Amino acid sequence: MTAPTLPRGADDTNPSAPAEQPRRVPVRDRYFDLLRAVALFRVVFYHLMGWAWLPVVFPSMGVMFALAGNLMARSLKRPPVQVIRSRMRRLLPPLWLLGAIGVSGMVVQGWGPNSDGHPGWWWFHLVYWIVPLSDPPYADGLHGVHGVLGDDWAAELAGPLWYIRAYLWYVLLSPFLLKALRSLPLVTILSPIALAAAFEFNYLHLPGERFPSALTDFSTFGACWILGMAHQQGILQRIPRYMVPSVAPAIACLGLWYALTHGFKEGHDLDDIPFAQSLWSFATVLLLLHVSPSWSEWPRWLRPFDRLITLLNSRAVTIYLWHNICILIAATMWDQLWRIDVMELHFSWLLSSSWPVLAITWLLIGSCIIWFGWMEDVAAKRKPQLWPDGSSRSRPKTRHGAHAG
Repeated sequence: MTAPTLPRGADDTNPSAPAEQPRRVPVRDRYFDLLRAVALFRVVFYHLMGWAWLPVVFPSMGVMFALAGNLMARSLKRPPVQVIRSRMRRLLPPLWLLGAIGVSGMVVQGWGPNSDGHPGWWWFHLVYWIVPLSDPPYADGLHGVHGVLGDDWAAELAGPLWYIRAYLWYVLLSPFLLKALRSLPLVTILSPIALAAAFEFNYLHLPGERFPSALTDFSTFGACWILGMAHQQGILQRIPRYMVPSVAPAIACLGLWYALTHGFKEGHDLDDIPFAQSLWSFATVLLLLHVSPSWSEWPRWLRPFDRLITLLNSRAVTIYLWHNICILIAATMWDQLWRIDVMELHFSWLLSSSWPVLAITWLLIGSCIIWFGWMEDVAAKRKPQLWPDGSSRSRPKTRHGAHAG
């Protein structure tokens, strides 16, 4: 008979000594997963439909920055340099894949050093496609591919890259923001909004374009990132429960009032009014984090959407980077149906609708997930998957007592 096997970590000189507890794996907060999935869907929906009220109903960018700030604060329990390197490793390879395809297409269509009027600096500016500390260069006014890709596709490709640039700067600044947050929480949280006010009311003037644009992004959404960090640190939980529902609606109303009195009705949206955007996003995120039910498992009514939400979270960077091009391709292909006489005469109402384009867009996004999404797995040092919706999760292993002899 073989001797009984002791659990790993148990003291064989003292059988009564407890075994070493296994390291606990962090549990995903499904509420945050839901918010991220809704934010991504709203971004795609808004960029196709263009309805100005959509960012008011759900300020996706503020929510996404808040969720990222929460994760960053949790990661900063490790050494900051290690955390920053890990975040950059996860963020940049999907951008490099987009840049390799996009920049190659621009060069093939004739874009080069003389295009921007600065031949000596052109190659240097391409470095921003590798480390996007500022906006990467792209070609304006390129012709598309007839029937497939619309004109000025490079501008559409580069449109979402401001988010990557802002995200990178938030990551680099997070160790300092976390220290400031612990020392002066209220001042740190409100400082980006104060900076947005300084820009809006012309108290602060900065030369050039690159540095002011980065500071504008920080002033607009920095408070949301810091709110996410404050939530993870337990700072928001120390606020009296009645305070947030009392204050946040007033801040939101102030932001909406400012937007309505500064061009919101004349074809502008919150993105065109950074100060109003900062107030509205801050208030909405504050309320969403205040509610924060912290689901470790889905409520029953959300269980049917588990795979979809898991997929959107697993490929969030890929979806965000490629969705603009998918919209452009979908709209270009749909417009070709106007060439069919029957469609133009009898189904013009359908051809004028954006809903079929939305469906085609999501089909194209699905194809981008298959073709390009694996890079997110490579960046995270995971086994690449084509369709990571959680359906291949292994079932929990059942224990049958001691090891078989």
